[in-house]
Amino acid sequence: MHFTKRHYLMIGVALVLATALTLSAATLRDGTDPVMLPERTAIRVTLDQALATNQSRPGDHFEATVSDPVVVDGKIVIPQGAHAEGLVVDARQSGRLMHRARLQLALQTVAVNGQNYDVRTISKPRIGRDHKKRNWEWIGGGAAGGAVIGALAGGGTGALIGGPIGAGAGTTVALLTGKKDIKLRAETPLKFELAEPVTINVKG
Repeated sequence: MHFTKRHYLMIGVALVLATALTLSAATLRDGTDPVMLPERTAIRVTLDQALATNQSRPGDHFEATVSDPVVVDGKIVIPQGAHAEGLVVDARQSGRLMHRARLQLALQTVAVNGQNYDVRTISKPRIGRDHKKRNWEWIGGGAAGGAVIGALAGGGTGALIGGPIGAGAGTTVALLTGKKDIKLRAETPLKFELAEPVTINVKG
Protein backbone atom coordinates (compact mmCIF):
# COMPACT_ATOMS: atom_id res chain seq x y z
CA MET A 1 0.00 0.00 0.00
CA HIS A 2 1.37 3.36 -1.00
CA PHE A 3 1.22 6.11 1.65
CA THR A 4 0.76 9.70 0.55
CA LYS A 5 1.64 12.82 2.52
CA ARG A 6 -2.01 12.99 3.58
CA HIS A 7 -1.79 9.52 5.09
CA TYR A 8 1.37 10.41 7.02
CA LEU A 9 -0.28 13.60 8.28
CA MET A 10 -3.34 11.70 9.49
CA ILE A 11 -1.14 9.12 11.24
CA GLY A 12 0.84 11.89 12.95
CA VAL A 13 -2.32 13.62 14.18
CA ALA A 14 -3.68 10.32 15.46
CA LEU A 15 -0.45 9.64 17.40
CA VAL A 16 -0.51 13.11 18.97
CA LEU A 17 -4.15 12.66 20.03
CA ALA A 18 -3.44 9.22 21.43
CA THR A 19 -0.51 10.55 23.46
CA ALA A 20 -2.58 13.44 24.81
CA LEU A 21 -5.43 11.10 25.78
CA THR A 22 -2.99 8.74 27.50
CA LEU A 23 -1.45 11.55 29.53
CA SER A 24 -4.87 12.91 30.44
CA ALA A 25 -6.03 9.48 31.54
CA ALA A 26 -2.91 9.00 33.64
CA THR A 27 -3.42 12.38 35.28
CA LEU A 28 -7.03 11.58 36.10
CA ARG A 29 -6.10 8.12 37.33
CA ASP A 30 -3.47 9.28 39.84
CA GLY A 31 -5.61 12.24 40.87
CA THR A 32 -2.99 14.93 40.20
CA ASP A 33 -3.41 18.39 38.78
CA PRO A 34 -0.47 20.22 37.11
CA VAL A 35 0.08 23.65 38.66
CA MET A 36 2.59 26.15 37.30
CA LEU A 37 4.64 28.18 39.73
CA PRO A 38 5.45 31.50 38.06
CA GLU A 39 8.83 33.17 37.85
CA ARG A 40 9.89 34.97 41.06
CA THR A 41 7.92 32.56 43.27
CA ALA A 42 9.65 32.43 46.66
CA ILE A 43 10.78 29.09 48.11
CA ARG A 44 11.88 29.27 51.75
CA VAL A 45 13.99 26.49 53.22
CA THR A 46 16.18 25.72 56.21
CA LEU A 47 19.60 24.12 55.81
CA ASP A 48 20.01 20.49 56.84
CA GLN A 49 23.75 21.00 57.22
CA ALA A 50 26.31 23.68 57.96
CA LEU A 51 28.05 25.65 55.20
CA ALA A 52 31.06 27.97 55.43
CA THR A 53 33.21 29.89 52.99
CA ASN A 54 36.39 28.38 54.43
CA GLN A 55 35.06 24.84 53.90
CA SER A 56 32.55 24.84 51.03
CA ARG A 57 33.64 24.92 47.40
CA PRO A 58 31.77 25.87 44.19
CA GLY A 59 30.01 22.76 42.93
CA ASP A 60 29.38 21.30 46.39
CA HIS A 61 25.84 20.08 47.03
CA PHE A 62 23.75 20.72 50.12
CA GLU A 63 20.41 19.49 51.45
CA ALA A 64 17.56 21.55 52.85
CA THR A 65 13.95 21.33 54.00
CA VAL A 66 11.10 23.56 52.79
CA SER A 67 10.09 25.66 55.81
CA ASP A 68 6.96 27.39 54.44
CA PRO A 69 4.41 25.84 52.05
CA VAL A 70 4.24 27.33 48.56
CA VAL A 71 0.58 28.09 47.82
CA VAL A 72 -1.11 29.03 44.52
CA ASP A 73 -4.83 29.91 44.41
CA GLY A 74 -5.35 28.36 47.81
CA LYS A 75 -3.72 25.06 46.78
CA ILE A 76 -0.52 23.82 48.41
CA VAL A 77 1.93 23.13 45.58
CA ILE A 78 5.09 22.53 47.62
CA PRO A 79 4.29 21.37 51.17
CA GLN A 80 6.19 22.32 54.29
CA GLY A 81 8.78 19.66 55.05
CA ALA A 82 9.47 18.82 51.39
CA HIS A 83 13.06 17.77 50.72
CA ALA A 84 15.21 20.08 48.60
CA GLU A 85 18.74 19.92 47.27
CA GLY A 86 20.97 22.78 46.21
CA LEU A 87 24.34 23.78 44.85
CA VAL A 88 27.11 26.06 46.08
CA VAL A 89 27.48 28.47 43.16
CA ASP A 90 30.27 30.60 44.61
CA ALA A 91 32.36 30.38 47.78
CA ARG A 92 35.35 32.61 48.50
CA GLN A 93 37.29 32.65 51.72
CA SER A 94 37.94 35.84 53.61
CA GLY A 95 41.43 37.26 53.41
CA ARG A 96 43.28 38.24 56.57
CA LEU A 97 43.89 41.90 55.75
CA MET A 98 41.57 42.36 52.74
CA HIS A 99 39.10 40.53 50.45
CA ARG A 100 35.65 39.95 51.92
CA ALA A 101 34.12 36.47 52.01
CA ARG A 102 31.39 35.65 49.48
CA LEU A 103 28.84 32.81 49.40
CA GLN A 104 26.11 32.21 46.81
CA LEU A 105 23.72 29.26 46.77
CA ALA A 106 21.00 27.95 44.44
CA LEU A 107 18.29 25.30 44.73
CA GLN A 108 18.37 22.51 42.14
CA THR A 109 15.53 20.11 43.02
CA VAL A 110 12.43 19.95 45.18
CA ALA A 111 10.65 16.67 45.97
CA VAL A 112 6.83 16.68 45.89
CA ASN A 113 4.78 13.49 46.32
CA GLY A 114 7.84 11.34 45.75
CA GLN A 115 8.85 13.06 42.51
CA ASN A 116 11.87 15.34 42.10
CA TYR A 117 11.35 18.54 40.15
CA ASP A 118 14.25 20.49 38.68
CA VAL A 119 14.15 24.17 39.60
CA ARG A 120 16.25 27.14 38.59
CA THR A 121 16.50 29.75 41.29
CA ILE A 122 18.17 33.06 41.98
CA SER A 123 19.40 34.40 45.30
CA LYS A 124 21.50 37.31 46.42
CA PRO A 125 25.09 36.46 47.33
CA ARG A 126 26.08 36.82 50.96
CA ILE A 127 29.06 39.14 51.44
CA GLY A 128 31.23 38.94 54.54
CA ARG A 129 31.98 41.88 56.79
CA ASP A 130 34.59 44.42 55.73
CA HIS A 131 37.53 44.02 58.10
CA LYS A 132 39.78 46.79 56.75
CA LYS A 133 38.62 49.31 59.36
CA ARG A 134 39.12 46.79 62.15
CA ASN A 135 42.61 45.93 60.87
CA TRP A 136 43.62 49.59 60.69
CA GLU A 137 42.38 50.03 64.26
CA TRP A 138 44.58 47.14 65.39
CA ILE A 139 47.61 48.49 63.51
CA GLY A 140 47.02 52.10 64.58
CA GLY A 141 46.30 51.08 68.17
CA GLY A 142 49.43 48.97 68.26
CA ALA A 143 51.54 51.87 67.01
CA ALA A 144 50.09 54.28 69.59
CA GLY A 145 50.55 51.77 72.38
CA GLY A 146 54.13 51.10 71.29
CA ALA A 147 54.88 54.82 71.19
CA VAL A 148 53.53 55.34 74.73
CA ILE A 149 55.56 52.44 76.09
CA GLY A 150 58.65 53.64 74.22
CA ALA A 151 58.25 57.18 75.55
CA LEU A 152 57.97 55.95 79.11
CA ALA A 153 61.00 53.76 78.67
CA GLY A 154 63.34 56.11 76.86
CA GLY A 155 61.83 59.50 76.08
CA GLY A 156 61.60 60.73 72.50
CA THR A 157 63.99 58.14 71.09
CA GLY A 158 62.04 55.42 72.79
CA ALA A 159 58.81 56.70 71.25
CA LEU A 160 60.35 56.58 67.77
CA ILE A 161 61.43 53.00 68.34
CA GLY A 162 58.26 51.89 70.11
CA GLY A 163 55.89 53.14 67.40
CA PRO A 164 57.03 50.82 64.58
CA ILE A 165 57.33 47.92 66.99
CA GLY A 166 53.77 48.49 68.18
CA ALA A 167 52.51 48.79 64.61
CA GLY A 168 54.18 45.51 63.79
CA ALA A 169 52.49 43.86 66.77
CA GLY A 170 49.14 45.30 65.69
CA THR A 171 49.65 43.98 62.18
CA THR A 172 50.42 40.55 63.59
CA VAL A 173 47.21 40.56 65.61
CA ALA A 174 45.25 41.67 62.53
CA LEU A 175 46.78 38.84 60.53
CA LEU A 176 45.92 36.30 63.20
CA THR A 177 42.34 37.48 63.81
CA GLY A 178 41.41 39.24 60.57
CA LYS A 179 39.58 36.46 58.70
CA LYS A 180 35.81 37.06 58.52
CA ASP A 181 34.39 33.94 56.86
CA ILE A 182 30.67 33.39 56.37
CA LYS A 183 29.36 30.47 58.42
CA LEU A 184 25.80 29.18 58.11
CA ARG A 185 24.69 26.70 60.76
CA ALA A 186 22.24 23.87 60.17
CA GLU A 187 18.62 25.14 60.29
CA THR A 188 19.67 28.55 58.94
CA PRO A 189 16.67 29.97 57.02
CA LEU A 190 17.24 30.80 53.34
CA LYS A 191 15.04 32.31 50.65
CA PHE A 192 15.25 31.52 46.93
CA GLU A 193 13.19 32.80 43.99
CA LEU A 194 12.39 30.91 40.80
CA ALA A 195 14.35 32.18 37.80
CA GLU A 196 11.84 30.51 35.46
CA PRO A 197 8.40 28.87 35.86
CA VAL A 198 8.10 25.22 36.89
CA THR A 199 5.05 22.92 36.67
CA ILE A 200 4.38 20.57 39.56
CA ASN A 201 1.76 17.83 39.75
CA VAL A 202 -0.38 18.41 42.82
CA LYS A 203 -2.72 15.82 44.26
CA GLY A 204 -6.34 16.89 44.12
